Amino acid sequence: MKPVILTAALALATAAHAEAPIVMPYDGTFDDATFAVETAIVGQGLVIDYVSHVGEMLNRTGEDVGSDVMLFKEADIFIFCSAVVSREVMEADPMNIAHCPYGIFVAEDAEGAVTIGYRDYPDGPMEKVEALLAEIVKEATEN
Repeated sequence: MKPVILTAALALATAAHAEAPIVMPYDGTFDDATFAVETAIVGQGLVIDYVSHVGEMLNRTGEDVGSDVMLFKEADIFIFCSAVVSREVMEADPMNIAHCPYGIFVAEDAEGAVTIGYRDYPDGPMEKVEALLAEIVKEATEN
């Protein structure tokens, strides 16, 4: 396959698997939600590699890119991996590396609604990752 055709095929395959994120409302403040998510991740024996402060970046750079739209008051993404689950899904298909690391976001929109969510993954082995993320989000939203 020629590189251009391969690139187009991969782009179409990726778009075909793109789904809306799984989002749960959170009854509390943004700070309470981030604490709950962090606690739930660590409670699974996982290590948070990085917290991406997407909301701060969007608010800081809006004017620079010619926008005055406030998307979020605050929004963070907790980035982490699971050695056990990652090994399992990558042994099933090494190209599942494309989905690692995993992320759970916490966002407070311009109206003050707080949500917690994560990306929807393709059917098959990646359903194990979704189950882990769903368990973490469930724990965070029930506390």
